Amino acid sequence: MTGLHVAAVACFGVGVALVVLTALASLRVRRPEDRLHFLTPTTSVGTPLVCLGLALENGWSLTSAQIVLVGVLVMITGPILASAAVRVALRRQGRIPQESPE
Repeated sequence: MTGLHVAAVACFGVGVALVVLTALASLRVRRPEDRLHFLTPTTSVGTPLVCLGLALENGWSLTSAQIVLVGVLVMITGPILASAAVRVALRRQGRIPQESPE
């Protein structure tokens, strides 16, 4: 068992644990904006950790590059998409005006 393998397993394990914990926590809240709030740690930390663990275990190759690319894209776009989804949900509920640009 090498240090790289231990690092890969640790990254993968922490990432999966974070995803599972945020999924379970999101089941306890009722409002959609609160549920989407629990999605942000998954997309900004959990998924990239899982991708990093997979890439470390696989070694550097084209497959690892694709895994890292997906992890980076999810990390960048996840919070943005969650914010946009909350805005749509709040507009539909009438809690923010329809013409609000922010």
